[in-house]
Amino acid sequence: MKRRIGSKRSRSKPAAWPAAIVLALSLHLLFGCALTGTSPHAGQYPVRSVWLVAPGWHAGLAVRRADIPEGLLPESADFPGARYLEVGWGERDYYQARESSVWLALKAALIPSPSVLHVAGLDKPPAAYFGSDSVLRIDLPDAEFRNLVAYLHESFNRRGAPRIMPLGPGLYGDSRFYEAQGRFHLFNNCNTWAAGALEAAGLPASPFRIVTASSLRCQARHWGATESRRPEALESRSAFR
Repeated sequence: MKRRIGSKRSRSKPAAWPAAIVLALSLHLLFGCALTGTSPHAGQYPVRSVWLVAPGWHAGLAVRRADIPEGLLPESADFPGARYLEVGWGERDYYQARESSVWLALKAALIPSPSVLHVAGLDKPPAAYFGSDSVLRIDLPDAEFRNLVAYLHESFNRRGAPRIMPLGPGLYGDSRFYEAQGRFHLFNNCNTWAAGALEAAGLPASPFRIVTASSLRCQARHWGATESRRPEALESRSAFR
């Protein structure tokens, strides 16, 4: 049975990592929106859209399932009824934990740890689930959109297999966890991962200088458009998701 958006498990976890917060906020104040730049793709057609989903501390990316190029993201077949797929990357133990703890939070921030991807199938546009204030739409030429989806594709740790099975159910709605490439820590987190995807699409997003979701949102506003509708918002998720 599918869980409803906004269920108990999708609620924010307590902020149990004060040292990490102080450091991340210090970096955000240092860099913030210091990086500026407009999209190099402005005015290019045809385009395909990607949505930067950044409620609270966490940033993920969403694409239309029908836009996924052939041969990429075979795991999308696990969501046959979805119109959109939202993908996030995070620390394996903290992301999948039913209950947070100080130890899990500090381990995620301070000790490079294995990672997982969280993939959610959405039957409505991303703003309908996460709220228009939390979603930016970015339009990309076909070739750059393919590069972004290839980045998502390569984030799965398939171990040589053409497709991997889910590790287990996800956090909300029709969602699942998958084994991922890369090791998570404070300076290689969900937000730097999302920045890397946008950089792969040719946008001026530097993962090395984007640590927080707010700094990524700030940068993205130079080349993204806020959704115009304001549907019911999903409660914000935590930094380590």
